This record gives sequence, C-alpha cells and structure tokens, in this order.
Amino acid sequence: MNTRIGNGYDIHQLSAGRPLILGGVNIPHELGLLGHSDADVLTHAIMDAMLGALSLGDIGHYFPPTDEKWAGADSLMLLKQVNELVQEKGWKVSNIDSVIVAERPKLKPHIETMRSKISSTLNLNPDQVGIKATTNEKLDAVGREEGISAYAVALLMAD
Repeated sequence: MNTRIGNGYDIHQLSAGRPLILGGVNIPHELGLLGHSDADVLTHAIMDAMLGALSLGDIGHYFPPTDEKWAGADSLMLLKQVNELVQEKGWKVSNIDSVIVAERPKLKPHIETMRSKISSTLNLNPDQVGIKATTNEKLDAVGREEGISAYAVALLMAD
C-alpha cells in the first residue's frame, strides 16, 4: 500500500487572557484558546490526522499535557516534529484538508497566512494545504462561542 489517510479533530475552550492562535497565526480577538500548549486547534487536528494515517496514536502520546516541557509550546514546532516522524517512517504528506469551526472572529482574512505557515512547516506547496472556516450556526458549545474546533484529513504517500 502506497497511500494512507488519517483524520484528526481538536477542540479547545475560549478564555480571556489567552492569545487566539490558529494555523500558527495570532488572530486579534478578545478571547483565546485555553490549553497546555498554544492550543492551536487547527494544527493539533492536522497532527492527529498525520499520526492517525500511520496508526501512530495521537499528539497526547508525543506531547502530553502533563509534561511541563510542552507548556506554551508553539504548535508549528510540534507539527514539524510530527512531520519528521512521518518521514522517518518512510512517508510524506501529499495533501491536507481542514475545517475550522468558530462563530467569531471571521477567519477568511487569515486563511492564506495559515496555509502559508502550515505548508512552509511541512515543506509543501500552499495548494497542498486546504483550510476552510465555517460556523456552527449558534448550535452547541462552539455555536455559543464557548470554544473553537477543527477537523483535518491528511493523505500520506510512501516516500
């Protein structure tokens, strides 16, 4: 088999006094995501998709929230480490597709910068990284602006 696909999901609570970082981009907003690292749900979902494609577990296994080493960690740096692990196993990312679910702020103005940062971290062309944003139409915790979630799919090819 020379292709593998994995999916990832992450959600973090919104909280005052935290930066809102999505796809490695610091987005101006009165609330940020609460988490042990920078709580970048998009990058976390992408990492889980990559790991899942190779049955390597999830990011909690590699970067446990109980380890102070990862407190405040830049998720793009963690993504780089996950990509190195994927490459060590003889695979490479073919493409990523993802969706961020948030009521606010509007993310469209930031998507190209997110694509650029993620593609650069993974040594991909920007057209190999899809990022979309949607709302939950005021339904559930995300719709009530209690959190932001992200879904991702990663297609890996044998190197």
